[in-house]
Amino acid sequence: MRDHKITKLLIPAVLLAAASLFFGGCATVPRSASLPAYSIGGVSYLSLVPLCESRDVDWNYDAFAKTVTLFKGGHTVSLLVDETLVLVDGREQHLKYPLRLHQGALAVPLRFKEQVFDVYFRPPQAPLPVGSGMRQASLVIKTIVVDAGHGGKDPGAIGRSGTREKDVTLDIVKRLSAVLKSQGYRVVLTRSSDVSVSLARRVSIANDAQADLFISIHANANRVRSLSGFEVYYVSPNANDYQRALSSSTEIPASLARYCAGAPSSNLKAILWDMILTNNRAESIALGKDICNTTGGAVSARIIGVKGANFYVLKGTRMPAVLVETGFLSNASEEKMLKNGYYRQQIAQAVASGIQNYARNCAPIEAHRR
Repeated sequence: MRDHKITKLLIPAVLLAAASLFFGGCATVPRSASLPAYSIGGVSYLSLVPLCESRDVDWNYDAFAKTVTLFKGGHTVSLLVDETLVLVDGREQHLKYPLRLHQGALAVPLRFKEQVFDVYFRPPQAPLPVGSGMRQASLVIKTIVVDAGHGGKDPGAIGRSGTREKDVTLDIVKRLSAVLKSQGYRVVLTRSSDVSVSLARRVSIANDAQADLFISIHANANRVRSLSGFEVYYVSPNANDYQRALSSSTEIPASLARYCAGAPSSNLKAILWDMILTNNRAESIALGKDICNTTGGAVSARIIGVKGANFYVLKGTRMPAVLVETGFLSNASEEKMLKNGYYRQQIAQAVASGIQNYARNCAPIEAHRR
């Protein structure tokens, strides 16, 4: 389940045969759209496999981790057997009743179909939800933490004419914050003045704010002064998500703890973190591409693209996170541009437009949380 390109894996035919026998002998409840419906402990359940097949939804079952992942239309829904946690595109939702594996058949509560499945895997003929664009996006992306690189005693990169990275980043962040707030987002800054903020503190601010996105703004530098360009980084593939998950398994956020029956084991915690972090990397790449695309059409800088890197602030955050290198202060031409307030405003607006484009592709998750 680490790659959205995972192909559909089938539960052995013998298990599906057992499921068919089980359906025939169970006390049934009214069927939904001709899907097998039955009762477990007095709760209405549906067979997951026929449900997925009815909407052409690809699915993967990891018997070792007891996780089920559904894929379609850019959406990913992950469930854990015997747990009420559901991750929709990496964000948590809560079901009253858990996914079950009963007599070899994967079964979901009827409420799952109504609350999650029908929302994200709509039938072709179904009308779109009322409202679109920013209205839907704001339901998903509510809080954005914006980080101005360096600050205080740490000036960051310094251009030949004395332009300091910490000043450039703070100005861009303030402009970006104003644009995002005007679009309806809640914005949290890791610093709003020329003060020192540790990397660990920046990560804590983002995690404590339960942010939906983390955007860190920087300006680049290199000994090769001819280098120039705008680029966006996400957490490197070398930063293994499962190892990050294991390092986080000593704790579990309150937002996840309430979905676990009893005291979750360290293995379960690691699985939960792995599901979240793997998804966050993919979402960070998508966010980075959207920012690069909008910036390319708005500023004169060369767009280098999206890259992976092991930046601390990207590894420690628990949400999609990117680090934006707005240009090279070591390059005379780009230093001159970054000294210009109008150019910094262009960058801020371009980054905000990239975030907006990314948000428009997100489903209205918050509206369906319980």
